[in-house]
Amino acid sequence: MPRDIDPGLFARMVAIRRDLHQHPELSWQEKRTAGRVCAALGQIGVPHRRVGETGIVADLPGPRGVHAVALRADLDALPIREETGLPFASIHEGRMHACGHDGHTSLLLGAAEMLAREVLPAPVRLLFQPAEELGVGAQSLVEAGALDGVALVFGGHLDRHYPTGSIVVGDGTVNASTDTFHITITGQGGHAARPHESIDSVVVGSLMVMAIQTIVSREVNPAYPSVVTVGRFDAGTAANVISGQARLEGTIRAQDPSVRAHLREALRRIADATGHLHGAGVSVEFPEGTPPVINHPEAATLARQAAALAVGPANVLGLQTANMGGEDFSYYLEKARGCYVRFGAQVPGREGFPAHSSKFDFDEQALAVGAAYYHAVALVAGQWLCGGEP
Repeated sequence: MPRDIDPGLFARMVAIRRDLHQHPELSWQEKRTAGRVCAALGQIGVPHRRVGETGIVADLPGPRGVHAVALRADLDALPIREETGLPFASIHEGRMHACGHDGHTSLLLGAAEMLAREVLPAPVRLLFQPAEELGVGAQSLVEAGALDGVALVFGGHLDRHYPTGSIVVGDGTVNASTDTFHITITGQGGHAARPHESIDSVVVGSLMVMAIQTIVSREVNPAYPSVVTVGRFDAGTAANVISGQARLEGTIRAQDPSVRAHLREALRRIADATGHLHGAGVSVEFPEGTPPVINHPEAATLARQAAALAVGPANVLGLQTANMGGEDFSYYLEKARGCYVRFGAQVPGREGFPAHSSKFDFDEQALAVGAAYYHAVALVAGQWLCGGEP
């Protein structure tokens, strides 16, 4: 445990985490969670305000005329039936904290308690954000002015891929963009015994699925990680009926903005061409997703310095592999310089189940690491904003 985390504070973080874990709430429904956060902030005397029904912004004062350092946690759970067997497992069927947001919230509250005791070199703003799992909660806070007056923003995620006690700081892109696509194929239905009278949307869709696989393998530089996945294929009503309509749904992930744009264009081109080849109508839609998370160089340097203070230089790691998961923290980085890190949280002696799994859990010792890091980065970044050396 980091030396600046006293046992009493750690116990409070664990208690909050377990309470939130037992009472998970889905995106935009985090009312009890928000109430719990407000109560905790009130107990330590941190001024705060609601943004919408479930967002919370808290401000710790610093010198006048200095921009703020923002720290962010997310609040929402997932629509998953929990199978961890934990004594504090979810009491709500079909809802679970399967991504560690219960931990993110509690460790930021721990950092708030530590920072409330400090004379801060710069104001600190705490962002407790709803609806990260939908990729839209960050936008709601930005639109409400939560980043007004903020110069630097920092966030992090518990990660079972790294040992507890480590903090992973990456340069440049650390999370992929996330775009969804919907393809509707309109053919001509008919009797399965007379295919010549029909335009089979299942055949068109199947050819489309296979053709889409060539986008990444043949059109994208292998040095740029990217993914195009068809996750859903709906068609047909009976075994002896040729389906006149099919629908494909999937996701596009990229770590470079230009590759993101190319993937979208290529998918539309292939879908339209495949439909035209077989005489089927095709409609392609791209609901807007989140941009890639791209750490700013200055903020990444500050994050490394803070991580070294929190866990020691030997435990500050680089990102091992490209992370193709999305994060709406990217919207904050469009407004302010910032850095997104990962807190190692492997559970000792237990199999590590992935995030968004019904058996996901993390080592609670990582709460102390996260709180120590946020405490350190608020001070280091604040000193840098004032022109001083960390």
